[in-house]
Amino acid sequence: MKIMYWSDYACPYCYIGETYLKQAIRNLGMEDQIEVEMKAFELDPDASREYTGRTVDRFAKKYALSLQEAQSRIDGISLMGRNAGLEFNYAETRYTNTVDAHRLTKLAQQSEDKGQADRLSERLYKAYFAEGLELSNHNVLLRIAREEGMDEGSVKSLLAGDAYAMEVRQDERDAARLGVMGVPHFVLNGQMVIPGALPPEQMQRVICEAVEAEQRSQAYGMTCGPDGCRIAGHQA
Repeated sequence: MKIMYWSDYACPYCYIGETYLKQAIRNLGMEDQIEVEMKAFELDPDASREYTGRTVDRFAKKYALSLQEAQSRIDGISLMGRNAGLEFNYAETRYTNTVDAHRLTKLAQQSEDKGQADRLSERLYKAYFAEGLELSNHNVLLRIAREEGMDEGSVKSLLAGDAYAMEVRQDERDAARLGVMGVPHFVLNGQMVIPGALPPEQMQRVICEAVEAEQRSQAYGMTCGPDGCRIAGHQA
């Protein structure tokens, strides 16, 4: 089974949703049976590459809230993250452009080490939500890439140019084509859609439903191709 999910590193529910997804997969014992691929989705492609102000101020302006109301919402989201077992300091995040973090993820996805991209995404989320680091800062990205065993020369070359920018934009075009309006947005086996983060127990049920649907399709599907036609897995 393959699970694709569109996400942004500046999205708190994406961090929580990814954590819940991985927990559900572990609970089911399906780590070797499910391939998970993150797709890029920038919440604000025009975000500054420089830190411009506090999260509470940005939150209040964006949602037309008082500072007190904004702080209350931010604290509530942080509590959700902590309840998911994460170190989560949403109020201390330093909001900047995330495109280079997504490009770096694309590079990691090309690695022969199939777990590298997964570890990198977790580390980037942690850098943003737990450590208050700016994901537009190339020194930050380079240090994190080193920690995750990525080739330093390749990372420096990527950050100095625009490699994988087209792939990031393609992910976002695909999201628009699919009608994705918010993230996280999960697609299981190219068919079952989950628009938002689900607790592990609910995610487990959805994964099991997708597995059952896949098995039914394999059992009863009829297909034809260059090599002939098949019914229920038998050559016709």
